[in-house]
Amino acid sequence: MRLDELRPAPGARKGRKRVGRGPGSGHGKTSTKGHKGQKARSGGGKAGGFEGGQMPLYRRLPKRGFLPYGGKTEYAIVNLKSLGGFPAQSVVDPESLVQAGLIKNGARSRVKMLGGGDVAHALTVRVHAVSEAARAKIEARGGRVETLPAGTSAS
Repeated sequence: MRLDELRPAPGARKGRKRVGRGPGSGHGKTSTKGHKGQKARSGGGKAGGFEGGQMPLYRRLPKRGFLPYGGKTEYAIVNLKSLGGFPAQSVVDPESLVQAGLIKNGARSRVKMLGGGDVAHALTVRVHAVSEAARAKIEARGGRVETLPAGTSAS
């Protein structure tokens, strides 16, 4: 047997039904759509989500929230308690957080430092946003906090 001799099994392929081609075809006039009615019309049928006049699901459920045109600003969150692995006087920036495995590489453009836990020694923290509690705890240990402009990963 050769590739040019390959054929589907007899009866495996069936021709499509050709409707609306005159009375001799057996499928003329109404073209298998019956007489009149919504589904017999051109473009007939129900719209997606139509539930027979019952209030559709998408209108029964409550609408929640609002996002303005710019959308929501998503930050990679880092708590102070996770900075224990950094030595004293070191610089904590998005690059070093990625290397330490505290944030993912794709999240470097927006990092926020939160005040959960405590910091053991003085650190220089360079992130995009800092909570007031985190800033107070870092500066109480003699550290510095610098905010980066949005979209940058290090200075």
